[in-house]
Amino acid sequence: MILSVSDLTKSFGDKAVFKDLSFQIREHEHVAVVGNNGCGKSTLLKVIVGEEPADSGSVVFAKDSTYGYLAQYQDADYPGTIYEYVYHAREDILDMENRLRQMESDMKTVSGDDLTRLMDSYQKLSHEYMLEGGDSYLSRVGGTLKGLGFTEEDFDKKMSEISGGQKTRVALSKLLVTNPDLLLLDEPINHLDLRSIEWLENFLVNYSGAVIIVAHDRYFLDRTVTRCIDLSGEKAHDYNGNYSAFMKQKNLFMLTQEREYEKQQKKIEHEEKVIDKLQSFNREKSIKRAESRKKVLDKLERVEKPKELDTSMKLSLSTLSTSGKDVLTVENLSKSFDGMRIFSNISFEIKRGEKVALIGDNGIGKSTILKIINNIFPADSGKIKLGAGVTIGYYDQEQHGFNEDNTLFDEMQDAYPNLNNTRVRNVLAAFLFREDEVYKQIRDLSGGERGRISLAKLMLSGANFLILDEPTNHLDMDSKEILEHALNNYDGTVLYVSHDRYFVNQTATRILELKRDGMHEYLGNYDYYLKKRDEIGTDYGISERTEDIGDSDEDKNSSVDDWKKQKEEARAKQKKEREIAAIEKEIEEKEAAKEEINKRFEDPEVARNSAKLNKLTNELNALDEELKKLYSEWERLI
Repeated sequence: MILSVSDLTKSFGDKAVFKDLSFQIREHEHVAVVGNNGCGKSTLLKVIVGEEPADSGSVVFAKDSTYGYLAQYQDADYPGTIYEYVYHAREDILDMENRLRQMESDMKTVSGDDLTRLMDSYQKLSHEYMLEGGDSYLSRVGGTLKGLGFTEEDFDKKMSEISGGQKTRVALSKLLVTNPDLLLLDEPINHLDLRSIEWLENFLVNYSGAVIIVAHDRYFLDRTVTRCIDLSGEKAHDYNGNYSAFMKQKNLFMLTQEREYEKQQKKIEHEEKVIDKLQSFNREKSIKRAESRKKVLDKLERVEKPKELDTSMKLSLSTLSTSGKDVLTVENLSKSFDGMRIFSNISFEIKRGEKVALIGDNGIGKSTILKIINNIFPADSGKIKLGAGVTIGYYDQEQHGFNEDNTLFDEMQDAYPNLNNTRVRNVLAAFLFREDEVYKQIRDLSGGERGRISLAKLMLSGANFLILDEPTNHLDMDSKEILEHALNNYDGTVLYVSHDRYFVNQTATRILELKRDGMHEYLGNYDYYLKKRDEIGTDYGISERTEDIGDSDEDKNSSVDDWKKQKEEARAKQKKEREIAAIEKEIEEKEAAKEEINKRFEDPEVARNSAKLNKLTNELNALDEELKKLYSEWERLI
């Protein structure tokens, strides 16, 4: 165990951020801390590393262990260059190297026993230097900086001259070369382009130490973690697996909790009826029996009702009219700023019903293309043609389309004057703006709130061609999934720019990658793009079209055959449902056993007894393995 968190509670004013959090992180584990915005993920990391005091509870690191923490925002006050800042991350290695060089120099001036002793010391120090990775330290420093998006020309830039996002990347580079036993990373990919994110993913996958990550990039979490701790409720809920596995398990957990609640409510209702019936007999024995049953009922530990979370926005997208088949044609588009060419001779088409993701490195010109299509920027050359009946709904990541002096209510009424007051309030409530919040001024909104009000306006537009620039920025994970669902059910056409690979993977039917040498097309989602991107210049993975085969006489089943088939399918379905129910019951039992063991970890007597700790840890590991198999089988069946 590298870290133990016990009964941790933290409040700001009267609001509890989290209460009685308890969990352990084992060596080499890669763990995500997940949950909606405001549930305390970043605060938890700050409390763990001591930047924020806890109200109660304890944080214990393993003896002699090291940790490194990356905060979301960096303001490193360092007089030197980027390279120097990272290079001096391991002063112990640099000190050993200096001592080795001094020993090498001293060997030229000593002899006899002094030389023997010096060579012994040199050999020991060389071995320690090698164990600490000193021989590869220089290449690690350079490789890490390059992996996170810096060029060798950037190495000599002063720290005082670079942006906040660049400082975060430098701070991450410094942290990674220190190679601590535990990494705590708060939104580590916020300022990385796709190539740098992939580099960091590969680094973390192969990292031998433990890692705790807070991130909103679900694709990143899928690739880098093997366990998720959910802070959405008042307590931490533990799930094995990556983010996708966590979501499936959480849905199962919520379903199980709902079933348990309903089952207990029926039992309580039955008991209350029995008690009322016994009391109605109005006899001494029946009254005593009623009182006895009532005492048992009063002592019953009630299953908490699953919270009907009204914290998710309600978004549905629909069109008021249908466009022609050809929605957008772009021919030989070029654009420069201040004499610097951004892109040239870009051409592509979009057809009705397509969901097209435009991806590429930072600064390559993706958002500029969207702005040219929306007549915000003029093109230097080229043609843009919209198809017949096309109406555009545009989501601007910079949120320039607002009147900053407006209230939310006024903003919606100005955009849609035909809406009555009740309809405006209902729409705003669907996007989590309730009661007096509708009178907040636009200028006072957070990034996430601006995103929600933009989506509200987009929903009402009825446009049949949506152009979205980074629509998931500032949205929490629940809101991202709601947007994904809305886009997948939208009957119009979509062109969007997004760095959220999970979002792209869930929604795109085609990917356009903008590179320095032009536009490259992939007919599939992000997983398909990853598989095929090295094949640019081929047929992009389009297989040869097979001829349609008509129905033969053998394919035309009789009604008797259909009836037999339906009976077989019904029996198979019933068998499958029984298997699922049996597995879900076993999962519940194993999860309950895990919870009981975790409670025993909190016992001070157990915490002081290494034998008991080892035994409990072994039991916990065994349960984790059994649950892993059960969840795999459950996922296979569903």
